Amino acid sequence: MLLDVARADSVWAGWSEDALARAADDGPLVINPIVYAEVVASYATAEGLDAALAPAVFLRADVSWPAAFLAGRCHVEYRRRGGARTRTLPDFLLGAHAAVLGLRLLTRDAARYRTYFPRLDVIAPA
Repeated sequence: MLLDVARADSVWAGWSEDALARAADDGPLVINPIVYAEVVASYATAEGLDAALAPAVFLRADVSWPAAFLAGRCHVEYRRRGGARTRTLPDFLLGAHAAVLGLRLLTRDAARYRTYFPRLDVIAPA
């Protein structure tokens, strides 16, 4: 979602901006180092990225050990079911982080998160 906005994606930027704004109305937007690293590609400097992900709007939270364990177990299951290597462990870390903290997850890839984290509240395009 953040990449859609940062890159002004012609298809998804509007939806992503609206979804982020609605979520921010309900409480802080939580990011972790994985999200931060993924968004780096759209910024030349750490200062620019930090300004875009202002702490007043984006609460920064580390991924916990229980979330890392859950992500690893879900990734193992994904691979056991024949999941392609194109889906990497960081995707599962994002879902597990949200699940363990009881957060909602904004994504355009709802099916995978709903499959592996069935109790996770996923916000995705219809």
